[in-house]
Amino acid sequence: MSTSLEGRVALVTGASRGIGRATALMLAARGADVAVNYKSNRAAAEDVQRQIEALGRRCVLLPADVADFAQATALVQQAVEQLGRLDILVNNAGLTRDNLIVRLREEDWDIVVDTILKGAFACSRAAVRYMMRERYGRIINIGSVSGLGGNAGQTNYAAAKAGLIGLTKALAKEVGSRNITVNLIAPGFIETDLTASLPETMVSEILRLTPLGRLGKPEDVAAAVCYLASEEASFITGQVLSVDGGLLMQ
Repeated sequence: MSTSLEGRVALVTGASRGIGRATALMLAARGADVAVNYKSNRAAAEDVQRQIEALGRRCVLLPADVADFAQATALVQQAVEQLGRLDILVNNAGLTRDNLIVRLREEDWDIVVDTILKGAFACSRAAVRYMMRERYGRIINIGSVSGLGGNAGQTNYAAAKAGLIGLTKALAKEVGSRNITVNLIAPGFIETDLTASLPETMVSEILRLTPLGRLGKPEDVAAAVCYLASEEASFITGQVLSVDGGLLMQ
């Protein structure tokens, strides 16, 4: 067995920056052709495309808001139509609208839950239809330590990420007999745009509580995605893999 993804086709949602960008690039470096989904930042997505094509892999850009069920469904269909198949789905798209619950607006709840949880549901539902016919698939959901341990000021985000765990386990049981695995990666605090604005005092506390003593890099998560997408992980499904530097051991 091998970690090579030669001949595979992957779709990564929210792939223009951060964890999604690193994942798309690393999947391509391992041999996969990649459909890069983005919502609005086309320039950033085009930069990802250029780097993937420089690796000799095919890449298509697919704009879509996965919070919209119809757009998410069409996104998967377009990936299959343009790249010929779909073997790997990485549900990464997400955003935050942090606030204490007494100040959290309904629209802040809806956009976070719809993007993270409904988006993963819609993309997985569409992808499974293709994967079941091929009797092969890898679905990898990007969760968060917030979905495992909670985080004050993130009831919307934590609820959506916790919901992804339930979706992962239930879907893994539904599709396992068709040789489709479904797993979740729960990153800790990763150096991305979402964490760049954290107060210095908060970062210091995070580092104090993290046994490895550093923030993670997007590539740390991407490497875990590539492993779960590979044949070496063919007997792993329904699992939550924390990539958090040991944070939740505290």
